[in-house]
Amino acid sequence: GIGVLTSILGIFAVSPRDSDRNGMKAINRGFFISAFASAVLVAGAAFWYLPGKFSELKGAGLSHFDGNPRVIAITATIIGLVLASVIQVLTEYFTATERKPVQDIAKSSLTGPATTILSGISVGLESSVYSALVLCAAIFGSYLLGQGNEQVALYSIALTGMGMLTTVGVIVSMDTYGPVSDNAHGIAEMSGGLGEEADEIMAGLDAVGNTTKAITKGMAIATAVLAATSLFGSFREAVIGALAKAGSTASFSLSIDQPQILIGLVIGAAVTFLFSALAINAVSRAAGRVVYEVRKQFREHPGIMDYTEKPDYAAVVDICTRDSLRELMTPGLLAILAPVAIGFGLGYGPLGAYLGGAIAAGQLMAVFLSNAGGAWDNAKKYVEEGNHGGKGSDAHTATVIGDTVGDPFKDTAGPALNPLIKVMNLVAVLIAPTVVKFSVGAEKNNVVRITVALVAGAVIAGSVVYSKRRAVASATDVQLEGSAT
Repeated sequence: GIGVLTSILGIFAVSPRDSDRNGMKAINRGFFISAFASAVLVAGAAFWYLPGKFSELKGAGLSHFDGNPRVIAITATIIGLVLASVIQVLTEYFTATERKPVQDIAKSSLTGPATTILSGISVGLESSVYSALVLCAAIFGSYLLGQGNEQVALYSIALTGMGMLTTVGVIVSMDTYGPVSDNAHGIAEMSGGLGEEADEIMAGLDAVGNTTKAITKGMAIATAVLAATSLFGSFREAVIGALAKAGSTASFSLSIDQPQILIGLVIGAAVTFLFSALAINAVSRAAGRVVYEVRKQFREHPGIMDYTEKPDYAAVVDICTRDSLRELMTPGLLAILAPVAIGFGLGYGPLGAYLGGAIAAGQLMAVFLSNAGGAWDNAKKYVEEGNHGGKGSDAHTATVIGDTVGDPFKDTAGPALNPLIKVMNLVAVLIAPTVVKFSVGAEKNNVVRITVALVAGAVIAGSVVYSKRRAVASATDVQLEGSAT
């Protein structure tokens, strides 16, 4: 409720001023005003609703805990707000046209597309490290608020996530602003009648939109990791409860000196790479089919170029719509069935390690993909502003290629890792009691476990093979079309 009110305040504060150098300054002002107002109002809410001692919280079972619920709640929420603010500043640094990383990518375009792509990958990789360190600091700070009590610590981490989401109205507005400004710029360019000054203004707003999209994606993956950390606590409780119900004396351990635990950890990290590869390859195949269709229409309907014939827009829209649904099948099955295969095949311990590997690799990969894509896009905008030869130059061609590579990074694979992490954690929590049931105690049944694991693994393998065959078929179609042309 506080977030709704402060987001309204923040959105009104975005109103531009004559002193603003660019649109990003106005957007930053709105976000930080909203964050500050949220911190103040959350502090008031904490003092209004919460008592000064845990012993006064009825039914919490924490009467022995020595701490102040108000202070813990306020501090955890403020940590979340600070985390969101730092991610905003970090992402802007690595993706804004006024900053050195994007300008370095643009400068590398003077030596060709290869150096442009290498420079963008380097920026993305570096940015993911700093984002991970900041996120780790926030998680550890929230954990310390628990003073050794796991229940309070996990609740503090959950409140940190809520702190980030207090400004969700402004964050969603920033995210929506990206495609709105992008499409507005496209309309301005295609209309050809708005003039050079209008095009320059729209290009600047579009560049700001690329930065805001990268910022909101960074915040989304951070909240996913915070949620996954809390869900991991739920997973642990589900396993311990199931072990107790089965009458087992086994403990829940994630010690990596056990080979099966280390295997689960590595596979969890590997799944994020496979998921990203599938998403990027899906975009590549769909884009190839669009290019194939466009070339076909130009060849069969030459009147398109002199406006005597209209293009068949529906055919291209149909390709994009069908492929966006069809190509989701394999990544979706991977997200749902991979935890099932690991949990039933290796046990509840490796399943926990699997989640840890997926969370760590997923956060790093998501930030890398989103920031690299945003930086490539804005490097193109920087050249289009007249730097390094401007539009039509070899440098511009190189940045266009970099932007084309970056689109599936920032618009598909990067954002998709956010729901991947959440889905896998939820699946793990749901199947944990059943995994324990068939792993220990009187109902232990290795036949059922192995059968379920093999079926899940076979479905994943089959969907990946099917996806690969579709890729080969698409490449053959393009080759045949090239020969026909």
